[in-house]
Amino acid sequence: MSEAEFFAGITGSDSDLRLAVEALRSTGQAFCVVGGLAVNHYAAEPMVTLDADFAVAADAGVAEALRTRGFAVVVFPYSINAQLPGSRLRLQITVNSRYSGFPARAVPGRLFGVEIPVAALADLVQGKIWAFQDTTRRASKRKKDSADLIRLCETHPAAIACVPPGLIAEVDELRPWRKQ
Repeated sequence: MSEAEFFAGITGSDSDLRLAVEALRSTGQAFCVVGGLAVNHYAAEPMVTLDADFAVAADAGVAEALRTRGFAVVVFPYSINAQLPGSRLRLQITVNSRYSGFPARAVPGRLFGVEIPVAALADLVQGKIWAFQDTTRRASKRKKDSADLIRLCETHPAAIACVPPGLIAEVDELRPWRKQ
Protein backbone atom coordinates (compact mmCIF):
# COMPACT_ATOMS: atom_id res chain seq x y z
CA MET A 1 0.00 0.00 0.00
CA SER A 2 1.39 3.40 -0.97
CA GLU A 3 1.40 6.44 1.33
CA ALA A 4 -1.25 8.05 -0.88
CA GLU A 5 -3.50 4.95 -0.61
CA PHE A 6 -3.04 4.90 3.17
CA PHE A 7 -3.97 8.58 3.47
CA ALA A 8 -6.99 8.10 1.17
CA GLY A 9 -8.15 5.27 3.44
CA ILE A 10 -8.04 7.61 6.42
CA THR A 11 -9.56 10.70 4.83
CA GLY A 12 -12.05 8.96 2.56
CA SER A 13 -10.75 10.77 -0.54
CA ASP A 14 -7.89 10.03 -2.88
CA SER A 15 -7.59 13.62 -4.07
CA ASP A 16 -8.25 16.03 -1.17
CA LEU A 17 -4.64 16.92 -0.31
CA ARG A 18 -3.58 17.04 -3.97
CA LEU A 19 -6.53 19.30 -4.87
CA ALA A 20 -5.79 21.60 -1.93
CA VAL A 21 -2.17 22.00 -3.01
CA GLU A 22 -3.25 22.57 -6.63
CA ALA A 23 -5.65 25.26 -5.46
CA LEU A 24 -2.99 27.01 -3.40
CA ARG A 25 -0.46 26.83 -6.23
CA SER A 26 -2.98 28.26 -8.69
CA THR A 27 -3.20 31.51 -6.71
CA GLY A 28 0.46 32.33 -7.22
CA GLN A 29 0.73 33.03 -3.47
CA ALA A 30 3.59 31.45 -1.54
CA PHE A 31 2.39 28.82 0.94
CA CYS A 32 3.61 25.92 3.05
CA VAL A 33 2.17 23.17 5.18
CA VAL A 34 2.43 23.66 8.95
CA GLY A 35 0.95 21.72 11.87
CA GLY A 36 0.73 17.95 12.20
CA LEU A 37 1.43 17.14 8.55
CA ALA A 38 4.60 19.23 8.68
CA VAL A 39 5.61 17.53 11.94
CA ASN A 40 5.25 14.20 10.13
CA HIS A 41 7.72 15.43 7.51
CA TYR A 42 10.37 15.93 10.21
CA ALA A 43 9.53 13.39 12.93
CA ALA A 44 10.90 9.85 13.01
CA GLU A 45 7.46 8.34 13.57
CA PRO A 46 4.46 9.77 11.69
CA MET A 47 1.11 10.20 13.38
CA VAL A 48 -2.30 10.27 11.75
CA THR A 49 -4.02 13.62 11.51
CA LEU A 50 -7.20 14.72 9.78
CA ASP A 51 -6.11 18.35 9.76
CA ALA A 52 -4.07 19.94 6.98
CA ASP A 53 -2.81 23.31 8.15
CA PHE A 54 -1.24 25.77 5.73
CA ALA A 55 0.34 29.20 6.06
CA VAL A 56 0.03 31.60 3.11
CA ALA A 57 1.90 34.79 2.41
CA ALA A 58 -1.38 36.40 1.29
CA ASP A 59 -4.93 35.11 0.98
CA ALA A 60 -5.81 36.70 -2.37
CA GLY A 61 -7.74 34.20 -4.46
CA VAL A 62 -7.36 31.27 -2.03
CA ALA A 63 -11.04 30.81 -1.11
CA GLU A 64 -12.14 30.98 -4.76
CA ALA A 65 -9.42 28.55 -5.89
CA LEU A 66 -10.61 26.04 -3.27
CA ARG A 67 -14.27 26.50 -4.24
CA THR A 68 -13.37 25.96 -7.91
CA ARG A 69 -11.95 22.54 -6.96
CA GLY A 70 -15.11 21.54 -5.09
CA PHE A 71 -14.24 22.45 -1.50
CA ALA A 72 -16.82 23.88 0.88
CA VAL A 73 -15.17 27.05 2.20
CA VAL A 74 -15.74 29.23 5.26
CA VAL A 75 -13.74 32.45 5.57
CA PHE A 76 -12.79 33.86 8.99
CA PRO A 77 -10.73 36.98 9.79
CA TYR A 78 -7.45 35.03 10.24
CA SER A 79 -8.13 31.74 8.48
CA ILE A 80 -9.87 30.03 5.62
CA ASN A 81 -11.35 26.65 6.48
CA ALA A 82 -12.25 24.18 3.77
CA GLN A 83 -13.33 20.59 3.33
CA LEU A 84 -14.00 18.48 0.27
CA PRO A 85 -17.46 16.86 0.50
CA GLY A 86 -17.03 13.18 1.38
CA SER A 87 -13.58 13.71 2.89
CA ARG A 88 -12.68 13.81 6.57
CA LEU A 89 -9.61 15.98 5.88
CA ARG A 90 -10.12 19.48 7.28
CA LEU A 91 -8.08 22.32 5.77
CA GLN A 92 -7.16 25.42 7.70
CA ILE A 93 -5.28 28.09 5.81
CA THR A 94 -3.80 30.58 8.23
CA VAL A 95 -3.70 34.17 7.04
CA ASN A 96 -2.36 35.51 10.34
CA SER A 97 0.49 37.95 9.63
CA ARG A 98 2.85 36.31 12.13
CA TYR A 99 2.97 33.25 9.83
CA SER A 100 3.42 35.27 6.61
CA GLY A 101 7.20 34.73 6.50
CA PHE A 102 6.97 30.95 6.82
CA PRO A 103 6.34 30.22 3.10
CA ALA A 104 9.51 32.07 2.02
CA ARG A 105 11.63 29.81 4.24
CA ALA A 106 9.80 26.56 3.41
CA VAL A 107 11.64 23.45 2.27
CA PRO A 108 10.55 20.99 -0.43
CA GLY A 109 8.65 18.00 0.91
CA ARG A 110 6.54 15.05 -0.12
CA LEU A 111 3.56 14.05 2.02
CA PHE A 112 1.31 11.15 1.08
CA GLY A 113 2.48 11.28 -2.52
CA VAL A 114 2.01 15.04 -2.92
CA GLU A 115 4.92 17.42 -3.54
CA ILE A 116 4.38 20.26 -1.09
CA PRO A 117 6.42 23.03 0.55
CA VAL A 118 6.89 22.35 4.26
CA ALA A 119 7.59 24.99 6.91
CA ALA A 120 11.26 25.17 7.90
CA LEU A 121 11.97 23.32 11.13
CA ALA A 122 12.54 26.48 13.19
CA ASP A 123 9.31 28.04 11.86
CA LEU A 124 7.35 24.86 12.57
CA VAL A 125 8.66 24.80 16.14
CA GLN A 126 7.73 28.48 16.56
CA GLY A 127 4.22 27.85 15.26
CA LYS A 128 3.80 24.90 17.63
CA ILE A 129 5.01 27.06 20.54
CA TRP A 130 2.45 29.75 19.66
CA ALA A 131 -0.29 27.12 19.49
CA PHE A 132 0.79 25.50 22.77
CA GLN A 133 0.82 28.86 24.55
CA ASP A 134 -2.64 29.82 23.28
CA THR A 135 -4.80 29.29 26.36
CA THR A 136 -7.98 29.66 24.31
CA ARG A 137 -7.26 26.36 22.51
CA ARG A 138 -8.81 23.14 23.78
CA ALA A 139 -6.64 21.27 26.28
CA SER A 140 -6.45 18.25 23.96
CA LYS A 141 -5.09 20.44 21.12
CA ARG A 142 -2.49 21.98 23.42
CA LYS A 143 -1.42 18.49 24.57
CA LYS A 144 -0.95 17.48 20.94
CA ASP A 145 1.12 20.63 20.34
CA SER A 146 3.30 19.68 23.31
CA ALA A 147 3.68 16.12 22.01
CA ASP A 148 4.57 17.46 18.56
CA LEU A 149 7.28 19.67 20.05
CA ILE A 150 8.69 16.73 21.99
CA ARG A 151 8.69 14.56 18.83
CA LEU A 152 10.49 17.27 16.85
CA CYS A 153 13.11 17.78 19.56
CA GLU A 154 13.73 14.04 19.91
CA THR A 155 14.34 13.71 16.17
CA HIS A 156 16.14 17.04 15.63
CA PRO A 157 18.17 18.09 18.71
CA ALA A 158 18.80 21.50 17.11
CA ALA A 159 15.09 22.25 17.65
CA ILE A 160 15.59 22.08 21.42
CA ALA A 161 17.27 25.50 21.36
CA CYS A 162 14.11 26.99 19.81
CA VAL A 163 11.94 25.94 22.78
CA PRO A 164 12.18 28.28 25.79
CA PRO A 165 13.54 26.52 28.89
CA GLY A 166 10.79 25.69 31.35
CA LEU A 167 8.03 25.60 28.72
CA ILE A 168 7.83 21.80 28.37
CA ALA A 169 9.49 19.57 30.97
CA GLU A 170 10.07 16.70 28.52
CA VAL A 171 11.97 19.04 26.17
CA ASP A 172 14.02 20.31 29.12
CA GLU A 173 15.01 16.71 29.84
CA LEU A 174 16.49 16.53 26.33
CA ARG A 175 18.71 19.59 26.80
CA PRO A 176 22.44 18.81 26.69
CA TRP A 177 23.15 20.67 29.93
CA ARG A 178 20.70 18.35 31.74
CA LYS A 179 22.75 15.28 30.77
CA GLN A 180 25.93 16.41 32.58
